[in-house]
Amino acid sequence: MSTAVLDLTKDLIRRQSVTPEDAGCQQLMAKRLEALGFTIESMFFEDTLNLWARRGQGKPLFCFAGHTDVVPTGPLEQWTSSPFEPDIRDGMLYGRGAADMKGSLAAMVVATERFLATHPELTGDIAFLITSDEEGPFINGTKRVIEVLESRNEKITWCLVGEPSSTKNLGDVIKNGRRGSLTGYLTVKGVQGHVAYPHLVDNPIHKAAPALAELAQTVWDQGNAYFPATSFQISNIHAGTGATNVVPGDVQLTFNFRYSTEVTAEQLQQRVLAILDKHQLHYSIDWILNGLPFLTDSGELVAAAVQAVQHVKGYTPSLETTGGTSDGRFIAPTGAQVLELGPCNGTIHKINECVAVADLEPLADMYQHILQQLVAK
Repeated sequence: MSTAVLDLTKDLIRRQSVTPEDAGCQQLMAKRLEALGFTIESMFFEDTLNLWARRGQGKPLFCFAGHTDVVPTGPLEQWTSSPFEPDIRDGMLYGRGAADMKGSLAAMVVATERFLATHPELTGDIAFLITSDEEGPFINGTKRVIEVLESRNEKITWCLVGEPSSTKNLGDVIKNGRRGSLTGYLTVKGVQGHVAYPHLVDNPIHKAAPALAELAQTVWDQGNAYFPATSFQISNIHAGTGATNVVPGDVQLTFNFRYSTEVTAEQLQQRVLAILDKHQLHYSIDWILNGLPFLTDSGELVAAAVQAVQHVKGYTPSLETTGGTSDGRFIAPTGAQVLELGPCNGTIHKINECVAVADLEPLADMYQHILQQLVAK
């Protein structure tokens, strides 16, 4: 079995691009884009390689965005085939990054090649923004590239991110936004001592427990038509010396908000501090804003993407904002319309990650159809 999208997906999977490594993926893509008349610009920041490829210098600008890095494989012995040697079994292509998101990258490149073969003259420009830092700390990837583009007043009009958005069938879900992510690192302080002398200690776990219960039970908002209600989750708790007879001197907690557009990060911080102060805790807290919420609820890109799915698959996709964050959070604040459309996400980050071979060519067809609607002359 061989198709243009499948063959390129296989070539990308073979490159062991565990974050933040690119392992030659961007070079492979850049070579094909350069042959189409794209100007290739590599941006290397610290440990991260980024690709900015653009065809034309006008407006409007349509941009494909994605990442070449993948998460670690996990235990190799649990894979039924080598994670970096693509293998097809029962109609599924197995390999790390098959769904997240080397299949999408291949579909983007092939769709662009086919589109330009029949539409050499355009009403707008096409660009690719590709990073190797999406699965990692997301410091030196898309965020830094956008800073460069903004400094040059180089604006993206429409951005299609190839994240695996689909659930049961290709194109059944388009992500037209994402929730914000706010992480708190909380240390509640007490007095360490022997458990047999409670009058000489101040147990920070006991002190923190009522406040944590209130935080967990608080209704932060009701969400809205596009976003579910904001959620608060404690992800880590650490305390103690390891001994059973020692009350710890402090307890350290990590928690995360996935929040809607009904609240701001500042409002969430203020409400958390109010609860901690209400319970008279002695504490310190550090915050990391991982990403702001964004939403593209209408516009040319939404219309083009919905029509593309209808044209290729015959059904209408739903627009959703569920799931984790994506690099779209760095692009949307520039004023761009941003959507995510990619293959099914049921196996991403798992052992034996895979993508349906039968979905690869239709995904390229969708991308090509979107290009035809937005930048064809």
